Amino acid sequence: MAGTSLQRPIGVGPALEKARRIRGLSLDEASRDTRLRVDHLTALETEDFAALPNDAVVRGALRTYAQYLGVSADKVLEAYSRHAEEPPPHPPPEGLGRVERAIAATRIRDNQRFLLLGAATLVVLLVLFGLVARDRGAPAPAAIPTTAGSPVSTASVDAVLVAQRPVEVTVTVDGAPEVHVMDAGERLSFSADEELGLSVADGGAVQVTVGERDLGTPGTQGAPWTETFTPGQFSVGSTGSSGP
Repeated sequence: MAGTSLQRPIGVGPALEKARRIRGLSLDEASRDTRLRVDHLTALETEDFAALPNDAVVRGALRTYAQYLGVSADKVLEAYSRHAEEPPPHPPPEGLGRVERAIAATRIRDNQRFLLLGAATLVVLLVLFGLVARDRGAPAPAAIPTTAGSPVSTASVDAVLVAQRPVEVTVTVDGAPEVHVMDAGERLSFSADEELGLSVADGGAVQVTVGERDLGTPGTQGAPWTETFTPGQFSVGSTGSSGP
């Protein structure tokens, strides 16, 4: 049984693809790091979920890929579940003649068009309401879309670490610390909504990229290096040795 095939795009696939491109990763690199097949990753990004073996594989692959890219796995799965569980359109009733079945099928198509038109109208009204609210100073919400074509917000501070030699690093994502012992050549990616803290035991042992800025090896070899980053800017008051 293949994965669930959706009737219309839900925005999850483009969000995953955008997050991957922000991090400068190819599909081959993502496949190597996540151990997911390239064709499965392509299916996730294009929302061709029917290309995967079954619904359980789709959900597991979405969670693994979202966590790897720093996108909220819970929100991605919530959006997928909401649209995957929509019932398919009812076929024309059995036992009717050819003319009656044609009329019934036409009515079903007309009902579907009416529902799609109503959904499109609702989207337009929500967009207009959002513009009015923004003009009045209300912030626009950022969330996984609930209607077709709505983009997923990826506003965050992103960092990629590449170890030049074995080293221990502590990454604090929105207040939650994680300790990693990296091997030479190992690559790790992190994303935080509010604040991302990096602490490296050997500041000259890790190459750091934050957002689209390559910091190189920002610390001094043999000395610890610590820095905190927020979306759109670097924090002040960091400790340790910092490079250019």
